[in-house]
Amino acid sequence: MTLPKLALDTEILQNTKVGDDVYALTVHGGALVNQAQPGQFIHLQIPAENVFLRRPFGIADTDEGNGRLTMYYRVAGKGTRALTGLQHGDKVNCLGPLGNGFSLSSKRPLLVGGGMGLAPLLLLTKRFQGKADVLMGGRNQAELFWKDIFEPYAHEIFITTDDGSLGVRGFTTELLPELLGQRKYDCIYTCGPEIMMRGIAKIAVQHDIPCQVSLEKRMACGLGACLSCVCDTANGERKKICKDGPVFRAQDVFFAKKKGIL
Repeated sequence: MTLPKLALDTEILQNTKVGDDVYALTVHGGALVNQAQPGQFIHLQIPAENVFLRRPFGIADTDEGNGRLTMYYRVAGKGTRALTGLQHGDKVNCLGPLGNGFSLSSKRPLLVGGGMGLAPLLLLTKRFQGKADVLMGGRNQAELFWKDIFEPYAHEIFITTDDGSLGVRGFTTELLPELLGQRKYDCIYTCGPEIMMRGIAKIAVQHDIPCQVSLEKRMACGLGACLSCVCDTANGERKKICKDGPVFRAQDVFFAKKKGIL
């Protein structure tokens, strides 16, 4: 069993609504901040009645100078709904940073995110220090408030919306082949709905470009002990998303050997 690196009672500095049922939660993370890597997550205990299990939240941003750690969440159930009621000065217990994150070895990265999958890609964009292009997709312009958040850190941003209200009308998987034909990327990083990531991974294979994917699944312990977040892999092994992931090579989790996509 993998023990948590840190278990801290952290103070909430900000809990602000930034989109349609989407909130930015910033805590004073102390030593959590210095250890956090893009793609890792925090397992947060929500201080509310009848909310027993922790909730995993991807680490979206860190400010080491001020000890700040930011996560984004969408209200989806009683746990996240209770989280919206917490205010500046309230305490939340955090386990983390947990899991394995993204590799930072790329020289010309392209990051592809959809919906809340953009949250963990923010810190990754910052760590690439202006080298990363970002392709982001959403249902409409209102969903892509992320654009203003990413702009200070990305080299270039490309946008698709289902209704055409911002950027190109369509999906990220429709614009991606055009971008790969115009630019020389050496790695694709993606996080978002699984159907989107599978499409991105398939296009990456067609263009012979490595692809890393960040998977999401309901978790209980977050430490690899309860086996509630296992996934199948190409070689037949079962991996724990919380411990072995959440970041994997696309070829390891989306493709079966000699059989194509899983």
